[in-house]
Amino acid sequence: MQYSLLVMTREAGDAEVDEAAREWGRKAFDAYAKSLDAAGVLVSADILQEVAVATTISVRDGELKVQNGPFAVALERLNGTFVFEVPDLDAAISWARQCPAALYGAVEIRPSAVNFRDGEWRAPA
Repeated sequence: MQYSLLVMTREAGDAEVDEAAREWGRKAFDAYAKSLDAAGVLVSADILQEVAVATTISVRDGELKVQNGPFAVALERLNGTFVFEVPDLDAAISWARQCPAALYGAVEIRPSAVNFRDGEWRAPA
């Protein structure tokens, strides 16, 4: 089954994180991604740029609306994703528990409903 981990944390600037803590985070996420990859379960991983550079769009009645910034203002924001394939939710929870963000934010686990691979939509195995 394919799962996405949605990494929800405060951004470093908002949380007044010093350089030592940022360096710890870089090393911790690097080790975490490498452990997922070494286990053969990692599909993809993304750490997102700060929400200040986000652009949100919507189309209503055929009209494009473009908004600078996020859709919603919140203390904790989506700051990264990890997608992996594991046998079940217990395995997903085991991997999510090891995510560095679980120590200071929240990690939401979401099973994939469908995914697009090799030119077509499929339900994950």
